[in-house]
Amino acid sequence: MATKLYVGNLHFQTQEQDLRDLFGGYGEVVSCNVISDRDTGRSRGFGFVEMANEEDARSAENALNGHDFDGRQLKVNEAKPRENRGGRF
Repeated sequence: MATKLYVGNLHFQTQEQDLRDLFGGYGEVVSCNVISDRDTGRSRGFGFVEMANEEDARSAENALNGHDFDGRQLKVNEAKPRENRGGRF
């Protein structure tokens, strides 16, 4: 079963392929997404990586949390389900 990881404190120039390459060293990456601002298109400094299995995800989380990447210390942990914050209609 795939496990989704939150990756925070990304450099604003970090691309999805950069994350895919970094996390790919720990196992199969199913999907990778750097979140960008809908108005400006600029990275918001965080993203999500989905790993093929939980063991690889734990290995990546343990190895990369606090890891220096593009001059920033990454924050990596298991992604939490998105809260329903009441939305726009």
